[in-house]
Amino acid sequence: MLAVVNVERKPFAVEMQERPVPEIGPTDVLLQVRGVGVCGSDLHQWHASHSWHVNYPVTLGHEFGGVIAQTGKDVTAYKEGDRVVSETAASICGRCVYCRSGFYNVCPNRLGFGYGVDGAMAEYVRVPERCLHRIPQGLPFEDACLTEPGCVAAQAVLELSHIQPGDFVVVMGPGTIGLMALMMAKLGSPGELWMLGTSKDTARLELAKSLGATRAIAVDLENAAEAARTIGDGFGAHLVIDCTGVSQALAPCMEMVRQLGQITKIGWGKEPVGVSLDPLVAKAARLQGSFSHNWKTWERVLGLYARGQVTPGAIRRSFPLTDWENAFKTMDSLAIAKSVLLPNG
Repeated sequence: MLAVVNVERKPFAVEMQERPVPEIGPTDVLLQVRGVGVCGSDLHQWHASHSWHVNYPVTLGHEFGGVIAQTGKDVTAYKEGDRVVSETAASICGRCVYCRSGFYNVCPNRLGFGYGVDGAMAEYVRVPERCLHRIPQGLPFEDACLTEPGCVAAQAVLELSHIQPGDFVVVMGPGTIGLMALMMAKLGSPGELWMLGTSKDTARLELAKSLGATRAIAVDLENAAEAARTIGDGFGAHLVIDCTGVSQALAPCMEMVRQLGQITKIGWGKEPVGVSLDPLVAKAARLQGSFSHNWKTWERVLGLYARGQVTPGAIRRSFPLTDWENAFKTMDSLAIAKSVLLPNG
């Protein structure tokens, strides 16, 4: 089968290879991949600019869905032909306090598709049964495969943040996660919903406007707080959602947030923050990190997609698997928010 493989830690050491179809165990399914999203983390591994351990060589891709082609002998809840999406925690210990409490997303032994084990930028991928969720009838694979980034946003915004109708919410970073966070935040009926980006984000900021941002502006980080203080009562944002992946973004987040407000940080930045956290203390503001997701979040997001309350199709463009390099480059150029690869047409 064809697969997009990250060969080693060198810039652009990604190539299409012929790989064997995976063998499955008794509790696994063999999934024929019908859609797989290109994540920012895939681009980081392509550039070799990532900050996490990778088990090279590895097939990329952790946002995916497809049709079950084969089931292991102990699989009971699914059958061949079922349309499903998969969570990302390909391997967990199942024994630690986090796994036993349902928070396997932070299991210390967790390995994910696309860096720890082979992912889904391939014609087939091996998936444990426990990772699967059924795709609602009528939801196309190209949208369903974006359940994972939707879950990243939903956990951060709907489960860990607090939005009251009329609040002032700022989302920083108009990438896939930022745009998903914008759509999730809109469900809380904020009074003002801003998307902040840079001068390079013109196309994605326009997209943010179409998705419900009351303002979508390109602004230097150092000027973002001043702009935010011109709105409403002048105290700043009730909630700031950092999706930038730039460590320095935390400083303007602390300036923009109002007293007793909240900052929810999703984006990773490998550089030190380099600023004092005293403004958080002075404002009695809350800084909340958010990582990954778990079972209930997946079921929630699939329901939001099925009802049209969140529309992932608005942010994607599809490419055949063989055109993976163009898909990577187009997304990396910021011309589009999300590339989706179609390994099986």
